[in-house]
Amino acid sequence: MDRELEEANCKFAWLKLACAEDELDTCATLISELKVLLTKFPSLPPSFKNTPNAVAELRLARAIYEFAVIFSIRVKDQDAFERNFFQLKVFYMDTRSILPPSPEEYRIWGLNLLRLLAENRVAEFHTELELLPPRALDHPCIKYAVELEQSFMEDEIADCSGQAYDHLPVDGTRKMLMFSSEQKLLEYISEIQHEWEVQNHSVLFHMAKVQPRVGIQAHQMIKRSLCYARELERVV
Repeated sequence: MDRELEEANCKFAWLKLACAEDELDTCATLISELKVLLTKFPSLPPSFKNTPNAVAELRLARAIYEFAVIFSIRVKDQDAFERNFFQLKVFYMDTRSILPPSPEEYRIWGLNLLRLLAENRVAEFHTELELLPPRALDHPCIKYAVELEQSFMEDEIADCSGQAYDHLPVDGTRKMLMFSSEQKLLEYISEIQHEWEVQNHSVLFHMAKVQPRVGIQAHQMIKRSLCYARELERVV
């Protein structure tokens, strides 16, 4: 093991210890120092030189950026999260033929998907999702983000329907909200849409127009942010 690699391994061990002891300032300093050390590794992107220490260097660098992503959540630095994930994503995408998968990969991808939902960056959410292999969609963290996005879409359609129409046939409402059965639609109305009424095979939206409402976009942003915050609290 060469000197730079050994130094980086020692600093990374120190970093994990400092984090365990909640020494956040020390952690931030060590992360910065480690990133400087990583620039001395010839095997890292964009060069990807095939050196004797290439696998060890790439594995360590990936672990450091994973740590940096999680640390940015802990200190509530959203800009740092985006920067660190952008750098980490290169390791996930471009080293699959060199390194075995990281056990943290899909959890961190899922956190990034949640972040994009919270910021209402839906187009980027789908772009990031398309970068993942099909098997990733079965991972609980990715599946959770996808299901959350689908539920937001369902709510947005529902909110827009309530503002755009006075009433719709029950079956038309079911199709528009993509429920598999009329019973599921009725359960959704009973549990979620208390201002809607079902009469004579129609869904009446007039009560939804009487109450003052938060703007649809602001309402959805609040829900996204709250869900994202709850998920981050659970992870960190």
